[in-house]
Amino acid sequence: MDKTYHPAGIELRWYETWEQAGHFAPRGLGNPYCIMLPPPNVTGSLHMGHAFQQTLMDVLIRYHRMSGDNTLWQGGMDHAGIATQMVVERQLEQQGKSRLELGRERFEREVWRWKVTSGDTIARQSRRLGTSMDWSRERFTMDDRLSEAVREVFVRLYDEGLIYRGTRLVNWDPVLHTAISDLEVVSEEESGSLWQLRYPLAGGRDFLAVATTRPETMLGDTAVAVHPDDERYRMHVGRDVELPLTGRRIPVIADAQVDPEFGTGCVKVTPGHDFNDYAIGHRHGLPLINIFTRDAALNESAPAAYRGLDRFEARKRIVADLQAAGLIEKIEAYKLMVPRGDRSGAVIEPWLTEQWYVKIAPLAEVAIRAVEDGRIRFVPENWAKTYFEWMRNIQDWCISRQLWWGHRIPAWYDDAGKHYVGRDEKAVRARHRLDASVALKQDEDVLDTWFSSALWPFSTLGWPRQAPELKTFYPTSVLVTGFDIIFFWVARMIMMGLRFMGDVPFREVYIHGLVRDADGQKMSKSKGNILDPLDLIDGIGLEALVVKRTAGLLRQKDATPIEKATRRAFPNGIAAYGTDALRFTFAALASPGRNINFDVGRIGGYRNFCNKLWNAARYVLMNCGEQRFGGVIGDEKLSEPEQWIWSRLSIAIDQTTMAVHAYRFDLAAQAIYTFTWDEYCDWYLEMSKRVLTDSGADAAARHGTCFTLVRVLEMLLRLAHPIMPFITEEIWQRVKPLCGSRGDSIMLEPFPKAADAPLEMGVVRQIEFLKSFVLEARRLRSEMNVSPARLSPLTYKDGTAEERAWVEKFSGYIKPLARLESIQSTNMPEPGASAGSAGSIFIFLNVSEDPAEQIKRLSRDLQAHEQEFARVSAKLANSKFTERAPADVVDKERRRHDELQDIIGKLKRQIDTLKRPPAKDAAG
Repeated sequence: MDKTYHPAGIELRWYETWEQAGHFAPRGLGNPYCIMLPPPNVTGSLHMGHAFQQTLMDVLIRYHRMSGDNTLWQGGMDHAGIATQMVVERQLEQQGKSRLELGRERFEREVWRWKVTSGDTIARQSRRLGTSMDWSRERFTMDDRLSEAVREVFVRLYDEGLIYRGTRLVNWDPVLHTAISDLEVVSEEESGSLWQLRYPLAGGRDFLAVATTRPETMLGDTAVAVHPDDERYRMHVGRDVELPLTGRRIPVIADAQVDPEFGTGCVKVTPGHDFNDYAIGHRHGLPLINIFTRDAALNESAPAAYRGLDRFEARKRIVADLQAAGLIEKIEAYKLMVPRGDRSGAVIEPWLTEQWYVKIAPLAEVAIRAVEDGRIRFVPENWAKTYFEWMRNIQDWCISRQLWWGHRIPAWYDDAGKHYVGRDEKAVRARHRLDASVALKQDEDVLDTWFSSALWPFSTLGWPRQAPELKTFYPTSVLVTGFDIIFFWVARMIMMGLRFMGDVPFREVYIHGLVRDADGQKMSKSKGNILDPLDLIDGIGLEALVVKRTAGLLRQKDATPIEKATRRAFPNGIAAYGTDALRFTFAALASPGRNINFDVGRIGGYRNFCNKLWNAARYVLMNCGEQRFGGVIGDEKLSEPEQWIWSRLSIAIDQTTMAVHAYRFDLAAQAIYTFTWDEYCDWYLEMSKRVLTDSGADAAARHGTCFTLVRVLEMLLRLAHPIMPFITEEIWQRVKPLCGSRGDSIMLEPFPKAADAPLEMGVVRQIEFLKSFVLEARRLRSEMNVSPARLSPLTYKDGTAEERAWVEKFSGYIKPLARLESIQSTNMPEPGASAGSAGSIFIFLNVSEDPAEQIKRLSRDLQAHEQEFARVSAKLANSKFTERAPADVVDKERRRHDELQDIIGKLKRQIDTLKRPPAKDAAG
């Protein structure tokens, strides 16, 4: 093996080997286990969220593949209608062209051409992350087969009365000229104004002061609303007010939705331009008036003086006219949430327009029951509550979009505007007996991207055909996704799966957090805090990183702070950490349901972990590489350290297995890390040197030590493989001949079972005592500033007979591990000896120190531990903490509480021993 671990060459070589050998495909044996990749948008490159999510899925897939399951990871990409169309339109603009100039057919060809380039980029990045999805089955939501499934679902839902065309309010983007989903609307707080407008009461001199943040929409008002219990306005309910600037009268109504604390407690009702007002208008039978064009300019429904004005220009004109008429009571600064399109940045307009809808209630009812009765389980379980809240208040789904890129709606119109739905025009003509003389034109709109995504779990497996994969892998096993799309994707997949497959699309939904920067901030281009996972894997120089982070920022004032922050955070650029270090970092940070604050410093620590494993393997191969160890575990003559490391491996396997099944990737990573670094490398490898470097050691002992070093390492590599696939494959290929294995790849080897490693808890107690004895001796040497080159004499007293026997039994290991010259039992330690304890034994390092100084040092230590004990005790006494904090966090605090009690007791006993006058010998 090379002296130094270089991940780049290893990773590229092994991934190509795996893919060419077909190792990612289902093997046809075992229980089916299937994960659907949430298809990334075909609009660019993978970000940290993708890398995190794909790491977790790959851990599950590799684990189940090694566990003997018939494993399929179904991959693919989403056509991402609005996002993709915008990208290609911008490219055309740079060439001096436009979508309208090209026409629909040529524009679609341009998008397909771009899709090939972008899709290849995303697939290459996923491969670089080590993902073992079956690339031979890669799907795209616009593939012919998947498009067939989309048309089939649309036609069936229409025939069942669950798809209809109707006029309702939608989120309208006046720049892109399309309806968009709630997920594509970003609402952020902005500074604005709150106007109080005077609406004169009809037939009198009084007026009502009406509060609004959008005075331009008053031209579409059809009522003024107050709360029914508001004594200030109760006498006016049922009267009319004059709507300024319009010449219309509108009624005063009472509705419980009105907040009496907002503004004056009197609000204008504009059902045609506000979602809340739309609901009020529906309850009270108010007319709907649309005052805006598709560009958000004033239309013919507005008074002539304002027609053709942009909505914000109209606002200025209307406010000026109201002020001139003395109809403004008050204007005050106000913070409000402004909805903007995430692609265009335009302020979204609630707009009345005719669209296609799915009647959702009948589908939602069945989907709610599937979670209630346990056919689908959310992990963590609290996300089921979020799911229920949304599903029980669900509105009909607007599925049409005014775009060119996407699945065109399978509906055709005759010259009279009557529509016909069918799988294609031929089917429409046949079904409705329309001959060639009847001109038909297909609907120009396309379907919401989420419509095709909702079919992903079964359309990718061949539906509507009865494909073998559909029978084998549906329902799938688990969906791994972020909480931000529970409503938009997860719920809709459940509804569609139950409707068209008669069963749930997946048995479990694992909800993970979102990846933030080290300070918990959302990663964004404007903040300049985006991390590219491939930069963390392969490294990037400072200047290239600065260019990358500031690219596309047109204004220098936006780029300058980002450049400064980048140079400050990464003065030497970003080092190449390798894929395994990045994956291990993601796993270690994957606490259930919590956002991930990603600190680059963590990945550096796990790069060191890879080095540790590499160096351990080099030590084993250098010392044991000439032998073969294919025998049965238990047939060898094993010393206590060998039995101990086998026992610790058994425990680590058990912990890792339980953690993976519970989706506790953090605990799985912790178990592997602790065993590898703390137990195998720091303790067992060091203990093995006593045998391997002793020329007098017998052959059986040497063989037992090498047998354990090799076989434990081989099982450890299989244990760590799902999280760290590349380094484990590289080392395993070198270790497998020593174990008699003939397998092609570690990824096809069985995942280790706890029962494969003998567990001897009695021996574990002995070696744990040995460790505590060594650690205490090391602590004493460190506190006394003893040079590492100097060997120290050590004495001990008291303790149980068992502990004293263990000291004697393991003294040959203790002395080199603790750098001790000798270990002797005593009844009277030397004056000034530094004191410590292990178990109930008192340890004395025979390096001169004034007893009074020792007492001072130990007292400081005691005080610090007592302070921490008080803090932990207070936390555990707080019912809010014990009831609301995650169970594992509470358990950790309880364990620390018990540890501190033990430490405090030992320190007090040490201080008492030092204060006690030395015993006089019998002769005195």
